[in-house]
Amino acid sequence: MITATEYAARRAKIFNQMKEGSIAILFSGVAKKSTADETYPFEVNRNFYYLTGVDDEDCSLILMNSEGEHREFLLIPPFDPNKEKWYGKRIQTSEAKEISGIKNVLFNSALNARVDSALSGSFSDFGDIKTVYLDLESELKIAEATSTHDYRDNLVRIYQGITVEDIYPTITRCRMVKSKAEVDELREAIEHTRMGILAVMAQARPEVKEYELADTFLHTINDESGYQGTAFNTIMAAGVHATTLHYPKPMGTVAKGDLILMDLGARHGYYNADISRTIPADGEFTDLQRTIYKIVLDCNKAVANFAKPGVTIAELNSLTKEFLASECLAKGIITKKEDIGNYYFHSVSHHIGLDTHDPGERAIPLEAGNVISDEPGLYIKELGIGVRIEDDLLITPTSCEVLTEGVIREIDDIERFYKDRKE
Repeated sequence: MITATEYAARRAKIFNQMKEGSIAILFSGVAKKSTADETYPFEVNRNFYYLTGVDDEDCSLILMNSEGEHREFLLIPPFDPNKEKWYGKRIQTSEAKEISGIKNVLFNSALNARVDSALSGSFSDFGDIKTVYLDLESELKIAEATSTHDYRDNLVRIYQGITVEDIYPTITRCRMVKSKAEVDELREAIEHTRMGILAVMAQARPEVKEYELADTFLHTINDESGYQGTAFNTIMAAGVHATTLHYPKPMGTVAKGDLILMDLGARHGYYNADISRTIPADGEFTDLQRTIYKIVLDCNKAVANFAKPGVTIAELNSLTKEFLASECLAKGIITKKEDIGNYYFHSVSHHIGLDTHDPGERAIPLEAGNVISDEPGLYIKELGIGVRIEDDLLITPTSCEVLTEGVIREIDDIERFYKDRKE
């Protein structure tokens, strides 16, 4: 569990990177319209959540660095008994203070006046504010028809002489290095995912529908996590469907002889697991399936052995392409190394955290505390075989820890699971 003390420490890091005479304004966001009078389920802006721990919509955070002093204000919606009748309980002032560690909690109706006081100079105690930091990630809605880009344009129009800078890179660089508490949240998400994968394996067999397996995973992780849901839309793909990287609709029927590729994850406290496993519908790999699976698994292990501080994700991907090309060439799957691009066409790694694909640059060397994926794959459409094995790695001071080590993946262990299931 992330504590108020940790949220305060995160804000302190941001304060230390803000200019003297500056203000940062961040928003939790609002639900986006889906159709007619319906909206998509609300998902809190992860940068706002990272700094506050508050996941209600229509909230905002002000950080002010002026006159040698750091001030912070959290603004939340006022209590509205009629809205609560329709939409349930919303965060109260006392809860917001306890979760975030911010003492100054106001109602969001005060946002414009508070910003105007700072930028117009009408409240001398704020000092001279010339720089405004906003999270300018695209598509961040802060009202039904307003984005942070619109908000920026409005500020520049009203307050001449201010400079607006994007604070998104500053926050996301902080997010790349995970604390022990964050890693503990990821471990919880991984454990729930492990239980979901075992439930899928217990049900997987020819004639079952792909969506039945996806539903089993969802029900299992929700039972384990207290209805925290999936990290992303579950990919459950059998046979040739597994050669589509982000297979969108699990409507197919598992056939005899198919491999079933699952790419899935639970989340815990908004921290996401991201795991891929590939299993035989019949409980036993064919010789060809075994050969392809072993190439991918050996590559997965090679990446984990190479991942450490100082290495870049780009270098991990170069290793992956060379490994898969060499092994496929040796096994007669391809006739020249350049052909590997037909069967492996994505990066082997990305950062993991509050977003399944957490912000992070491929060219920045890894450092202790990063959590990344390790997901080589081979997708051979003409053979109807797709294999991906994805683990989550915690970069340590000298190497890495495979956080998903306990999630079944060895050929013998998978086949033994099926044998034991039948007995």
